[in-house]
Amino acid sequence: MHTYKTKGVCSRSITVDVADDVITHISFVGGCDGNLKAISKLCVGKNVDEVVELLAGNTCGSKQTSCADQLTYALREAQAQA
Repeated sequence: MHTYKTKGVCSRSITVDVADDVITHISFVGGCDGNLKAISKLCVGKNVDEVVELLAGNTCGSKQTSCADQLTYALREAQAQA
């Protein structure tokens, strides 16, 4: 398990687990609970590169990032540590 401290978003942290470049677990602390649970469900079982390509650069309102974008950073860090 890898925990990433988010920057510039409502969620405070993201915990992810990656095995053989496949996402096996995602959980967010803080943020929009229903939306983040849905993102997690949609991403578990998918390849890290596929999810990063889809979500990287996604913004939230006037912010330069989003919880989904921050997830891509968490996934890349977890992938590098695996």
